[in-house]
Amino acid sequence: MPEIHRIGVISDTHLPSHGARISDAALRHFADVELIIHAGDHSSRAALDQLSAYAPVTAVQGNVEDAEIIALLPLKRELVVGGCAIGVVHILGDRAHYARNARREFPDARVVVFGHSHVPWLEDHDGLLLLNPGSATDRRRQPHCSIALLTITNGQPSAEIIALPLVQR
Repeated sequence: MPEIHRIGVISDTHLPSHGARISDAALRHFADVELIIHAGDHSSRAALDQLSAYAPVTAVQGNVEDAEIIALLPLKRELVVGGCAIGVVHILGDRAHYARNARREFPDARVVVFGHSHVPWLEDHDGLLLLNPGSATDRRRQPHCSIALLTITNGQPSAEIIALPLVQR
């Protein structure tokens, strides 16, 4: 029987400046995950509180946090889920150097989750899975807001980015 772990991945929620809450369209994808990773730019504790109703949350601070988030969360974090090492950081630098920076920050990681750009990114770079879920609330120049699901099967990671329906404000 395969050992399977499902992880919700979210970033750049920017609450409350980009809405009072994370949309139900995003949250329904987290109904059966065992963990949620938030890659920063919560802005306030509202996102953490909302996500923790679905699963335990592992998070890092971003670059636009209030004082409570800065006091509560580290800048980067490492964890192991199902035998797979995962690094989490908000800013990974310039797109051309994602892989180099990820390996420098997390030399033992098989997956590096990051945010900041609001641009979804999923790339396997020579055995290192780079995953930016985009933003769940602020699509900027992207066609949709997005989140991601990370699956670890017998220690091997795979991921998908999920485009969310457009919400009228």
